[in-house]
Amino acid sequence: MTERARAEGDAGVWSGSWVAERLGVELAGDDTLTGLLGLALRRNPKRAHLLVSNVLGKHVPQSPSVVYGHGVDLGRRVRELLGAEAAASAVVLGYAETATGLGHSVADGLGPAPYLHSTRRPVTGAARAGGFEESHSHATSHLLLPENPALLAGDGPLVLVDDEFSTGNTVLNTVRALHERYPRKRYVVVALVDMRSPADAGRLEDFAREIGARVDLVTAASGTVRLPEGVLEKGQELVARYEARAAEPSREAPVAEVPTPHSPGSVTQVDLRWPGGVPDGGRHGFTAAQRDRLENALPGMAERIAEALPTDARRVLVLGFEELMYAPLRLAHALEQAADADVRYSTTTRSPVLAVDDPGYAIRTRLVFPAHDDPADGPGERYAYNVAGAGFDAVVAVVDSAADTPALHAADGLLARLAAHAPHVLLAVVPSYVPRTPHAPRASERPSMLPEPLRGPDFSSYASDEVGWLLQDLSNTTLEAPTEEREEAIQSGGAHYAESLPVEYQPSEQYQELFHAALEASAARLARAVGAVTEIVLAERSPRPVLVSLARAGTPVGILMRRWAQFRHGLELSHYAVSIVRGRGIDANALRWLADRHDPADVVFVDGWTGKGAITRELAAALRDFEVSDGVTGFDPEIAVLADPGSCVRTYGTRDDFLIPSACLNSTVSGLISRTVLRADLVGPHDFHGAKFYRELAGADLSPAFLDAVSARFPDVADTVDAQAKELLSADRTPTWAGWAAVERICEEYGIHDVNLVKPGVGETTRVMLRRVPWKVLARAGAGADLDHVRLLAEQRGVPVEEVADLPYTCVGLIHPKYTRGATGADGKAVAL
Repeated sequence: MTERARAEGDAGVWSGSWVAERLGVELAGDDTLTGLLGLALRRNPKRAHLLVSNVLGKHVPQSPSVVYGHGVDLGRRVRELLGAEAAASAVVLGYAETATGLGHSVADGLGPAPYLHSTRRPVTGAARAGGFEESHSHATSHLLLPENPALLAGDGPLVLVDDEFSTGNTVLNTVRALHERYPRKRYVVVALVDMRSPADAGRLEDFAREIGARVDLVTAASGTVRLPEGVLEKGQELVARYEARAAEPSREAPVAEVPTPHSPGSVTQVDLRWPGGVPDGGRHGFTAAQRDRLENALPGMAERIAEALPTDARRVLVLGFEELMYAPLRLAHALEQAADADVRYSTTTRSPVLAVDDPGYAIRTRLVFPAHDDPADGPGERYAYNVAGAGFDAVVAVVDSAADTPALHAADGLLARLAAHAPHVLLAVVPSYVPRTPHAPRASERPSMLPEPLRGPDFSSYASDEVGWLLQDLSNTTLEAPTEEREEAIQSGGAHYAESLPVEYQPSEQYQELFHAALEASAARLARAVGAVTEIVLAERSPRPVLVSLARAGTPVGILMRRWAQFRHGLELSHYAVSIVRGRGIDANALRWLADRHDPADVVFVDGWTGKGAITRELAAALRDFEVSDGVTGFDPEIAVLADPGSCVRTYGTRDDFLIPSACLNSTVSGLISRTVLRADLVGPHDFHGAKFYRELAGADLSPAFLDAVSARFPDVADTVDAQAKELLSADRTPTWAGWAAVERICEEYGIHDVNLVKPGVGETTRVMLRRVPWKVLARAGAGADLDHVRLLAEQRGVPVEEVADLPYTCVGLIHPKYTRGATGADGKAVAL
């Protein structure tokens, strides 16, 4: 086969036929589907097959006119749908990494709309305006980092662009997260192909009714993927077999890591003279004015590339870089007009895909090279598909300056890999756009005096020296609402969970007996974990740490850590409790108070346990935002926890998932303090977040009893703690985020479309039973007394408990995925879906 044939594919052969014949996978739908999509295989525990777009410009080199034309055409259709007036106020949001260029092209077709794409690259100095999780992926969260925070705050239509609309999970997660923070009346979802199953097709309309907004869908084609029984296992076996063949160089098989290379070609850098002030893409937003400046500069930049190409170059690839898709696409599009050559466009990617050199397979060849942009999630392999052996006379590699590193130029780097397969390689570097640092408020613009911490006995049943609460007292405000009413409001987007409080659960006599039995059985285990995590903090973080508990679950743990430091080392540590709210960050005024009185580098944030790691991520993002807004550095986002069953942190006492009795109750084991409240009519811009002190529950208070029971075991476990701490300090404690992956798997298996409805671990499951509308409990087969209290609560609320053989947690609580009070019967017990 000639190189050109490999690049273009045999005429009349569908690039999905190889997979279809071996796995029985079928594409059913519009006649254009097989022209738009091919099929490939990948190693993935959920879906072995991969839909490969022929017109996206990611995996398959394509004419830039075709790639750009599809995006612009979709944008024009959105403009027709919205009408001129609504289109003029629209904002377009694209998804990293695959749809960043497509989304930008849609914005061009829509008209003057500003554009923003999500990113997986944290940017120093860029404040986060939001973010969301991709439910089918455990990759880094999507971040939204607009230079202008008001970009997403308008009430015009929001247009969300992705390459493929397969289940709708990602879009629903995005809209849910953004609607909570920036509510609006209209959304438009745009994709090249709509491949939802019949079961998923109605969810978008249902979701629109739930949030009270209109949601439209615009696509180039639609259809479904028909999968026979056992396709996942068969696909995984096929991938493993062909990967094994690829590892045997002597074997003659149609497996193509790369074809035989040529003699290495030359690498030349071309100066684009990129226009100043124009972003390299939409990571921080892209305005209509910036679009005009880019349009004016494109012909000149294309001429400079054309002049740098060899005169005999007849087939040229412009290769973009991961999220950097739009700038290379527009350069390639302009080069089509400027150069007498056949120009193609594609980009590198993070996604590993099997390569098979067969005309009926979408990924013919694969180049592998190390990441070269110092990614936040660490080093790893990156890929360029269908480039090797494609007969290109020249490749123009376009990267941003953040990725122009020694790794790019290394002997095994991307440029060297390209030079082995093309006679000429050009490097064009686009300057990475750096957002303007927002004005940091002067001291005179801040409140002149932040209040001193609240302390017991006036606020909480803890002794005054045990903890200072950086909160405001809302004890005289009625904030409680029935659980089912709160659940409906939270899940429908009508209210944030931090705007109200659940009615305090009053434990029955039987339940209190369970609490005391659990405390007696686990006190020594708790003492060991307290001692171990405190020793790690003292050894690694600071000799005199300032403990800052995340209220309220972290507060009793912080007190116990303070007691251990006094018992073992004679230290009197400062200890405070602050509020952090998922989706809204940590209390910035509390951080300002701490920074005024302590060295931020000494602050150690403390929590009780990890679930899937949402608060861990929330704290890290919030501290980045605070650095930008206040210019204060030094706060370490690493949380110290008693138990880390989710493997989300590296400072912990244990990674076992066991019953921490302080999770069994609400305020009556947490100093009689409610969970924290953040509501605009109660918490002003210069106020601490709020909470209530339930003085009336003093007769049922078990807070001191819990602390004393654990502290009493300190002498008994001291030697064991020394050995345990030494072992942990020498161990590899790198987080694996296994908990997050487990939650995503549960979402898939149980048809739950919001990861926030899955609460892993004994502590989080208990919270579900006490505060939310539970649907069911998943219990690890053979779990014993640690789940006695969960089983009792489940019985009382009519919630089924299912035993699961391979559950990584002791148990997982599932919040009812219905959004109305119909999720429970008249007696408050859960009903089946």
